[in-house]
Amino acid sequence: MAAPWRVISVCYANVLRTRTLDAVKPLRQLSTLSARYPHSKSTSSKGTALFCESILCVQLDITRNASGIFTKVTASQLWEGVSSVSNAGRKKGRGRAVGRKKVTDLNRGQKLGDGKANMVWPGLNAPVIQNRLIVRHQQLARDENRQQRLIELREKMSQVKYPPMPPLLRGFTGGRMTGLRYGPPDSVGDYTFEGFDSVLLELKHVSNMTGTLGRKMHYTAVVVVGNGNGVAGYGYGKGTRVGNAIRMARNRAAQALYYIPLFDGHTVYHNMFSQYHKSKLFIHRKEKGYGLRCHRAITQICKMIGIRDLHCKIEGSTTNIKAISKGFLNALVDQETHQDLADRVGYHVVEMRNERDNFPVIVASPSTGIIKTKACEEDKDNIIFDLDRMYLDGKVEYARQRKNPFQDLLSFRKNRAIKHKKRNQFDVMIQRKAGLVPGL
Repeated sequence: MAAPWRVISVCYANVLRTRTLDAVKPLRQLSTLSARYPHSKSTSSKGTALFCESILCVQLDITRNASGIFTKVTASQLWEGVSSVSNAGRKKGRGRAVGRKKVTDLNRGQKLGDGKANMVWPGLNAPVIQNRLIVRHQQLARDENRQQRLIELREKMSQVKYPPMPPLLRGFTGGRMTGLRYGPPDSVGDYTFEGFDSVLLELKHVSNMTGTLGRKMHYTAVVVVGNGNGVAGYGYGKGTRVGNAIRMARNRAAQALYYIPLFDGHTVYHNMFSQYHKSKLFIHRKEKGYGLRCHRAITQICKMIGIRDLHCKIEGSTTNIKAISKGFLNALVDQETHQDLADRVGYHVVEMRNERDNFPVIVASPSTGIIKTKACEEDKDNIIFDLDRMYLDGKVEYARQRKNPFQDLLSFRKNRAIKHKKRNQFDVMIQRKAGLVPGL
């Protein structure tokens, strides 16, 4: 058997080399050997000092290493560091589904490590070291009101119900964001857009493939802003997040507002035609109570402007929201009021409506006071008095030919063949009798 002082020295060396809580076991062995061999070299005053110094060294070393990453940050931060994606990885397109799933708290009103027994678990619900001393697990006094508090908390959380959105404030379809209201734009300095509102017309998810960063994702939004009293504008914005794209488009729309005059505060002054890219718009003014019968994007623009009665037909592309919005606003800005028309032609502007039995009413007169009295000839004076020819630029809406339900019958085809021989003869006979067509 080796000398006792050699065994004690080996244990002492193990204590000095140990940096963890496993040093307690060599210390116990050292105390046992000291009691068994009271006359060994380690029981001298020098050996006792070395023994005490080793215990102090282990205690200080444990305290110094206790403050690390696992004691400085919270549990949620640790889990986020494990489950999240770095900035470099996010730019490369990794972790697209991270953060999208709804986090469900399965321990509502409870803490990790807390229970009915009210135990103290170092490192779980209590610090490992407190006041330079190691905290040991122990049982505290039982909390009688704990279960009652949990029941009350769960009842309050289960009673939280979000009120359904009113039908008039919902979007275009289902749970999509298009068609929703997003409030007034951000204030510019001291000016706040009081009375304004905004509507999201289009939201797209766009990706771009790059050589270094891979596939980059961003969103694009088209928003229209208006006060419902003849002032409106639209804007286009993009961003890496949906909220950023909508906010950028809304603020840009507020920086490009148009003033649009309204006839009697409910419709436009005349019929119009506008084309932007492949979208052709035929805009018709309507009487009060007609409503808005047009594309859903144009409907929202009319609500932001304050137009309540309008009919608009779109030919060509009906999915390009930017082209439709731009073409519609351009037509409204370029419309000619009755006063502008009277000043340009120098005549009274007279309106006749069916609801008034076509009784003529003067709605505008030349502001100069000089009114032309002689009859106007369109060819000589280069003035067109047909409003549809004047403002529609000669464009006519495409009208589908209605299908006759009897055209597939044999008797209908025979009758049509008989009439085809005498086609247009009756009309020509009337024109000959009127002297419009010279006789043969």
